[in-house]
Amino acid sequence: MPLALLALAIGAFGIGTTEFVIMGLLPQVADDFGVGIPTAGLLVSGYALGVVIGAPLMTVLGTKVSRKRMLMLLMGLFIAGNLLSALAPTFAVMVVGRVVASLAHGAFFGIGSVVAAELVAPQKKAGAIALMFTGLTVANVVGVPLGTLVGQSAGWRVTFTIVAGLGVVGLAGVAKLVPEMPRPEGVRLRHELAAFKNAQVLLAMAMTVLGFGGVFAAVTYIAPMMTHVAGFADGSVTWLLVLFGLGMVAGNLVGGRFADRALMPMLYVSLGALAVVLALFTVTAHDKIAAAVTITLIGALGFATVPPLQKRVLDQAHGAPTLASAVNIGAFNLGNALSAWLGGMVIAAGHGYTSPNWVGAVLAAAALVLAVVSAALERRDGTPGAAGDATAVPAEQPAPAHH
Repeated sequence: MPLALLALAIGAFGIGTTEFVIMGLLPQVADDFGVGIPTAGLLVSGYALGVVIGAPLMTVLGTKVSRKRMLMLLMGLFIAGNLLSALAPTFAVMVVGRVVASLAHGAFFGIGSVVAAELVAPQKKAGAIALMFTGLTVANVVGVPLGTLVGQSAGWRVTFTIVAGLGVVGLAGVAKLVPEMPRPEGVRLRHELAAFKNAQVLLAMAMTVLGFGGVFAAVTYIAPMMTHVAGFADGSVTWLLVLFGLGMVAGNLVGGRFADRALMPMLYVSLGALAVVLALFTVTAHDKIAAAVTITLIGALGFATVPPLQKRVLDQAHGAPTLASAVNIGAFNLGNALSAWLGGMVIAAGHGYTSPNWVGAVLAAAALVLAVVSAALERRDGTPGAAGDATAVPAEQPAPAHH
């Protein structure tokens, strides 16, 4: 695999760390600024909404720029946002810093997915996308626990300064290792927008919202669920999240490998199993060992859907996949925000801390139904790759020089 993928993975590691580390540092940030935890929660929801808005906005703004240059500009934005967070004199400035950093998130993964797919042979595209996303998954195993530890001992401002430093390393890596890729001739914004008229692109994005939403319905409330229901100590939540992260790393790599061989079957298996495991979590959450195993499985099955869904969007957005790819990253965050809200509603309605798991199971099952519908429509229309094998190759072929 090309070294350029390492540069993309380093950028992804920094982005993954800044997105999730705030959850472990909310109490410290809230204390420092004299705001309540619900108000401090704006640093999480503000970031997620920034990703949803920033993904299409930054990609559209970058249509006139080469992909390499756009990736470098996005890493610059990421560095600026994290430095602003680290130095923020007031809570409002901290929120602005989080939003600035989030604007880089969706477009970086969206454009990065297209670049990663173009760096390799057609039959290795999903594997290349998965390697870039490894940076995001490893961030949950290494970056987030370490960032939380540093923040709790040396102060949260130090954590955000270090994350900005990671951005500098990512920027240097992109500058040095990612080759210049001329934009495809004749591709304009209207071609990028035309992808959204394709029902298959919209179905893939809906699967992304529902499938990954299923994961976040459960994981958002993992701390109260594990301490109040399973009986874990507060300090155990960190290593439970490490288990979740390890599951994500494994699922992402397996999903990438099998998506290149049999994309739709991979989605059927991962979404179906995810729905079953989330439903079982309502029972296994009452036992410490069973809960730990289930959390790992949720991470693995949830992230096994990411490379196939991202490749599915690239395959279906013929010839102009960049905007659709970025919007699909926004769809993950839309799923996160929606499912966290639904999970909160069922807890507030008095159904207990395990009730979000049922919400997650229903969302994942709905994503599976959409996958079956998508494949049936494809067979009816006689599109190549309907069976889900690796024959569906995007219209944008990699140039030989990029191999």
